Amino acid sequence: MPDHQPDLSSVAQTNGTSPGTRAPVGRAGVVASWADDRLGLAKANRSLFSLRKVFPDHWSFLLGEIALWSFAVLLVTGVFLTLWFDPSMADVTYQGSYDSLRGVHMSAAFASTLDISFDVRGGLLIRQMHHWAAHIFIAAMLIHLLRHALTGSFRKPREINWIIGCLMLLLGTIEGFAGYSLPDDLLSGTGLRAADGFVKATPVVGTYMSMLLFGGEFPGDVAIPRLFILHVLLIPGLLIALVALHLILVVYHKHTQWPGPGRTEQNVVGYPFLPVYMAKAGAFFLIVFGVIALMGGLMSINPVWKYGPYDPTKITAGVQPDWYLAWPDGLLRIIPAWETHLWGHTVSWNIIIPILVAPPLMLTLVALLPFLESRITGDKREHHLLQRPRNAPTRTALVAAMIAFYGIAWAAGGNDILAIKLHLSINQITYAFRVLIFLGPVIAFLITRRWCISLQRADNERLMHGYETGVITRSPEGGYSEKHLPVSPEEAYALTARDRSGSDGGP
Repeated sequence: MPDHQPDLSSVAQTNGTSPGTRAPVGRAGVVASWADDRLGLAKANRSLFSLRKVFPDHWSFLLGEIALWSFAVLLVTGVFLTLWFDPSMADVTYQGSYDSLRGVHMSAAFASTLDISFDVRGGLLIRQMHHWAAHIFIAAMLIHLLRHALTGSFRKPREINWIIGCLMLLLGTIEGFAGYSLPDDLLSGTGLRAADGFVKATPVVGTYMSMLLFGGEFPGDVAIPRLFILHVLLIPGLLIALVALHLILVVYHKHTQWPGPGRTEQNVVGYPFLPVYMAKAGAFFLIVFGVIALMGGLMSINPVWKYGPYDPTKITAGVQPDWYLAWPDGLLRIIPAWETHLWGHTVSWNIIIPILVAPPLMLTLVALLPFLESRITGDKREHHLLQRPRNAPTRTALVAAMIAFYGIAWAAGGNDILAIKLHLSINQITYAFRVLIFLGPVIAFLITRRWCISLQRADNERLMHGYETGVITRSPEGGYSEKHLPVSPEEAYALTARDRSGSDGGP
């Protein structure tokens, strides 16, 4: 059904009320009318937040909802954990119920994490739900952005919303690292120690930035309280604001939809927000919440009691960051030890390039994708219909190359684990990754583009001749031919969609 709103003024007139006359209202109605006169809430609701707003229906659109609802789970479980967590680096002696660490000196932050895990009713479940929800939130945002990139939904007029999504991914990653560091266990403390080294590698201002972050020489006594404020107040506030703005722009621009009969660039075919879409969204939230609850109850994650409290003189074997930070760690592991000495100072290129340059550069490239495509193709039109990835082979190949780069760097973050499990030399694995990090994206680009063009040719063949049935018929003249079935109107519309979208085509 098209996204069309009724004229409410005509409805008011049919109810016997002139445009300038107000029907009798109660006290709540007086307050609402007073607010509407000054804020225009009713007009905003009619034009933007109508309960009859239409949304299309497709399984790929649920990827964004997974990110949204996992973020909601993060907020709910985070409130619970905030009530019990003590963000202090003061030295205490643990006297809780975990026997192996009783009597051990540790920070109050680590002691409160143990109390949440072992002495607070339901604390371990909520803590593990929170951690799993963080992983799902970041993964869902990554896949959601990937879906937008492959289908071209970031094109005009949604470039700003694409940038908002990239900012949310960046903030989600920083938020995950901050939360991962709060327990002050040996594993997260090692990660903070690495972060301190990265900051100090920044030319000219590195030492000053480290002292600002840690309140002096690492580890100091203010890192956990500052990360706590960052984790529970500043970044969540920014994320909530960006999520709200993101959803407002989705409603304002209309939701993109797949090509099909009756679907054009000017309408939206789907179901109204209330009651259909709202009921589906509510049910999907319960599903996401239930899955995260099952994971929190049945799948152990981040067992900090096994690592013990952080001690700057110790380090755990096989230390690795959470998966979403593994790809910069992989670049750090495979880059040669390049250093330059300038004016009595050491410039550590082996840290600056993989940690301080590559991640911001990668994020900037992703954020600029819609503008780069518009500039290269010269396409300045508005687009509300999605493209199949095969119908934009160059863009799809570029995304595949970026995925290959990310995947190879991510795998390199476990080069030591690969060497142990595969019984290979870690030096050989490192050299292989040094070659693949440059060669892999090129191979992925070439294969993906050729694959997309081949799929286009197969679509053209199917459109012209239909489906093969395997049924052989004989003509009166004695010739043999295979019977073909024509494609459906819906599929024919999708197969010819690239001709109307102005894609970069291929033959």
